[in-house]
Amino acid sequence: MNRIRKFTNFSVRDLLASAGPTVLAIAAICVAAYLIVDPAPPRKVVLGTGQDNSAYDVFGKKYAAALKGEKIAVTLQPSHGSRENLRLLKEGKVDIAFMQSGTTDEAAVEREGLVSLGSLFIEPVWLFLREAPGKAPLTQLTQLRGMKINIGAKGSGAPRLFRQILDVNGVAATDLQVSQLDNTPATVELLEGRVDGMVFAAAPDDPLIQMLLQTPGIYLFDFTQAEAYTRRLPFLTHVTLPRGIVDLGRDIPARDYHLIAPTATLVAREDLHPALIELYVQAAAKIHGGAGWFSQQGQFPSAKYTEIPVAEEAAKFYKDGPPFLQRYMSFWLANFLDRMWVLVVALGALILPLSKVVPPLYVWRIRSRIYRWYGQLRSVEQALEEVPKDAPPEHRRDVGKVQLARLNDIEDCVNQISVPLSFADDLYGLRSHIQFVRQRILGQSPELQHESTVIAE
Repeated sequence: MNRIRKFTNFSVRDLLASAGPTVLAIAAICVAAYLIVDPAPPRKVVLGTGQDNSAYDVFGKKYAAALKGEKIAVTLQPSHGSRENLRLLKEGKVDIAFMQSGTTDEAAVEREGLVSLGSLFIEPVWLFLREAPGKAPLTQLTQLRGMKINIGAKGSGAPRLFRQILDVNGVAATDLQVSQLDNTPATVELLEGRVDGMVFAAAPDDPLIQMLLQTPGIYLFDFTQAEAYTRRLPFLTHVTLPRGIVDLGRDIPARDYHLIAPTATLVAREDLHPALIELYVQAAAKIHGGAGWFSQQGQFPSAKYTEIPVAEEAAKFYKDGPPFLQRYMSFWLANFLDRMWVLVVALGALILPLSKVVPPLYVWRIRSRIYRWYGQLRSVEQALEEVPKDAPPEHRRDVGKVQLARLNDIEDCVNQISVPLSFADDLYGLRSHIQFVRQRILGQSPELQHESTVIAE
């Protein structure tokens, strides 16, 4: 029964041996393409954020959590804000960072090789001032002359932005007593009365802003000329802080406030892997896509409100949504197939001719087991043909005896050959030819007939 099982309709082992070189060649091409054609996205990325407990810091942690789900490790690099983040991007110390619109200009961005991934949320300019007994709240920025104002931490975007705002009002920074403390110590200074006011440029999610909006003795400056500011400084927008938005029950604030606002933008080095840009933009849509104090549902992220050219992959997302494959597959699988599509087309053209090579190789491998014994049969016949016609009968008998034993060994080996049933006719043809050569030996030396019979028995 075991012997019969050797004879099958198909030989998997021979097929694998025949197709093996072709499969290995294709696999080698795939591996080479995977490593060379378009490198895989890195699994680590550095994100420039902001000061502790700032909106940039809070959102940075959300991005890290979102990308961790896709097996991307995000290292958060704290900073003082937009200006420092711009420097870190230029120096290559971060791959991507939060920046405020107006921090730089398009010409400088192109020189430094930076691209925008879109604007994320509105960052109003918050000018908080201490109430002065017996004095009405300030209504013009020109009234700030001589006052102690913290205009934002060094390295943040607020100082540059506020200086631009002062410039359009005809006020020089030297007209004020300026300090540049970090937000937390500046808040302490304001509450203790050691400064008259402080400037933020941050999202309303910032805990310090939430606190100051509800602190007695502290009021928010109302930019009643907000629309004019947007004409003079195009990167600004006019937004309204609605009455009661902080606390409806306590009616905080007690009226609407007009504010001017740049937008927070994700800025990356232009050599950041395209797949990571796509992943960041998708994360941005989940993190910033909801309604907020100053934005409607789906307004952000957006390719608008930024002076920095938007990356091609990000612009495509804002127009068409996420890539087709990533809608139905994991990030890494979709990215692999997206990178390999050129190779798949090339392999399709390569596999077709290779598939025509494998069947003949398979047939040759099976038949070679049989055909190699024909060489042995031919050597037996040549040994018989080399015996001279006038040789003594004893010599002819000795040669025949040797070749007969050799032929018997050949037959034993042939009986052990295992081939698929479709090649059985070749095997039986070989056996009949062995018998033909045996009859030829016996025909030349009839006296060996008895020995052949004894051996067979």
